[in-house]
Amino acid sequence: MRRTVKKTSNVKAISSSEPGKGETSIEASDGMWERISRKAYELWEERGRQESSAVRDWLEAEEIVLTEIHEARG
Repeated sequence: MRRTVKKTSNVKAISSSEPGKGETSIEASDGMWERISRKAYELWEERGRQESSAVRDWLEAEEIVLTEIHEARG
């Protein structure tokens, strides 16, 4: 999966594309990025602060936060 992040003022756009699945785009406020950052840090600490896991931690945190937001919206 390829992700592209573009920041314009206080809103970032995240684009994801997977082969055969097209492209999706999500507008992310700075508040969401803060939530993802905190969650990624928590995951990093839980894994014993492994430097090699930064990208994995970020992507997993992104998935967790986006799922929480989606579920909250019903």
